[in-house]
Amino acid sequence: MAELENPGVMPKLIAFLSSLLERVSESNDLTRRVATQSQSVSVFDGLSRPSITVQSYLERIFKYANCSPSCFVVAYVYLDRFTHRQPSLPINSFNVHRLLITSVMVSAKFLDDRYYNNAYYAKVGGISTKEMNLLELDFLFGLGFDLNVTPNTFHAYFSYLKKEMTLLQPLSLVLVPPRSVLTFNDEEASHQQQQQLAV
Repeated sequence: MAELENPGVMPKLIAFLSSLLERVSESNDLTRRVATQSQSVSVFDGLSRPSITVQSYLERIFKYANCSPSCFVVAYVYLDRFTHRQPSLPINSFNVHRLLITSVMVSAKFLDDRYYNNAYYAKVGGISTKEMNLLELDFLFGLGFDLNVTPNTFHAYFSYLKKEMTLLQPLSLVLVPPRSVLTFNDEEASHQQQQQLAV
C-alpha cells in the first residue's frame, strides 16, 4: 500500500501498534494475577519481563529487519489470528516480544521477495537461533498455517490502525482553527447565526 511508503506513517504506526500491544499485555497481566485457573505456559513465555519496552523493541525490528512496511500490518493480522485460535495463550508482558519478532519474521517471509534468515531475526530479537526456529514452528501451527491475508482483510486492519492513529494524535495537531480564521463577511456571519438559532 503506497500510503505505508510515506516516511511519516511508519513511526506513527509503530508507536500506535506498540501502545496497543502494551495495553493488551497490561490488561492480560492483571487478568492473569486475579485468575484462579492456571494459564498455559508456551514457548513464547519468558522467565521474566524483558527490560526493553515494546515500542523500543518494535522500533529495533523496524530498523534492522528491512522488511516492507506492509509486514507490520500483516504481523498485526497474524497476532490477532493467533490470539483467537489460541485463547489459552493471551498476549502478556512475558510473551509479547517473542510474539512480535516471530510475527514480523513470518510476515516478511510470506510477503517479501527478499528477507533475512532466522539467525538474523534471532540476533535482532535478542534470542538464540534455536529458539527462533522453535518460535516460528509453534507460531505457524498456532495459526493453522493460515498466512494468506486478502486485500480486503489487509485494508480493514490498516484502516483500523490508521483511524486509531488519527484519534490518538496529540490535540495540538488536530485542533480546529479559531473562529476568527474563518473567512466570511458580517452579512454571512449574521445569516449563519440565524440558521444556527433556527436549528
